[in-house]
Amino acid sequence: MSSGPFFRRLLVVIKQTAYEEYSQLKLRGQAPKALRWKRLESRYHSHKECVETLLSILKANNVAFSCVNRVELDRQHLTDVDLMIAIGGDGTVLSAAHFLDHGTIPLLGINSDPISEEDKLVKKKDKDERRSHGALCSITALDMKEKVPQVLFGGGKLSTRARIQCIVKSTFSETHLVPALNDLLIANPSPAAVSRFRMGWLKEIALDPRGVSGVTPAGKLRSSLNEPLPVSPYGTVTRFGGRPYDVQNSLNVWSSGIWICTGTGASAAMKAAGGRPMDESSSDLQYLIREHMIENSPNKDEIRNLDNGMLEKNQNLHLRWNSQKGKACSLFCGANAAFSKYRYLFLLVSSLISMLRQSYRTIGRIFIDGSHMIHNLELGDEILINSKAPPLALYSRWD
Repeated sequence: MSSGPFFRRLLVVIKQTAYEEYSQLKLRGQAPKALRWKRLESRYHSHKECVETLLSILKANNVAFSCVNRVELDRQHLTDVDLMIAIGGDGTVLSAAHFLDHGTIPLLGINSDPISEEDKLVKKKDKDERRSHGALCSITALDMKEKVPQVLFGGGKLSTRARIQCIVKSTFSETHLVPALNDLLIANPSPAAVSRFRMGWLKEIALDPRGVSGVTPAGKLRSSLNEPLPVSPYGTVTRFGGRPYDVQNSLNVWSSGIWICTGTGASAAMKAAGGRPMDESSSDLQYLIREHMIENSPNKDEIRNLDNGMLEKNQNLHLRWNSQKGKACSLFCGANAAFSKYRYLFLLVSSLISMLRQSYRTIGRIFIDGSHMIHNLELGDEILINSKAPPLALYSRWD
């Protein structure tokens, strides 16, 4: 180890505990009645004790640092930072990782309130089994006094984790979502609704030096620049970032949505959904169609083989969101005429219709690393998914 700290300036991202959140609701009279306050308070004190221990370690090693609450984290906090520490649990690590979209700042996760082996096996409610599992945390409150100084002086095990790049193209815009470390869930906002989308794989169409495609549908060179642009076997050429792509092996899907995960996220929701195990250092992605409705398809076995597969580093998955608006709006529209002769009911129903129209604009949703960060989809939106996002430098567990 070197004589001085390896890192010049740290940013400590601190979890806001459930006890703190519910205490604020309690002051407004909005806290749920069924809360177990003693358990929440116990986890809160464990977390606070871990935070205080971490700060004392940083001060003892003469490391410059600043602190920010997880919910207040902003890009301006990253100025001149060369190491980010997320103290809390997996959710805190995931939230912090979303701000490290360039992948140049390493991330260290500390589990401030780890679950014990005894709590994992508990069957009765006299134990608190809901503490953090900390799969993304390389250090816990139990070993931080030993391991944090190792990291500060250049030690530890720094690994490179692949992340998901997701681009959404709407009618007039193209949005690059934050890189996902664990997974994406693309589905209808209602778990009871069918998610309809078309799935395929994108192949980039080669352009000549003038930026014009020189290949016809038959695979022959165009005879002149006046010849029309090619039409792909899919029927159209889609574009992302100004580049033309041909959509191949297209499949219309009716399901409950689709999971896409990294090697890091393969042991999380993807595993629970029945996905394949992956090495956490893999640069590939995995996809899994949820509850695929294929009963009336003539080639069930062929389609079933496409339900769960791998997306290699050089491949691009393409989705076109095809879900229609819900029917609840039309039911209330019918009620509008029935109640029109009653002024009060007419105003009430009209306000309900307005709210429903607003809510039913969102007919699809992309959940990024859980439910805290989302992107809404509308009919016709196209989605490009690959593993070309900048990888994350994340500390892994070491002995």
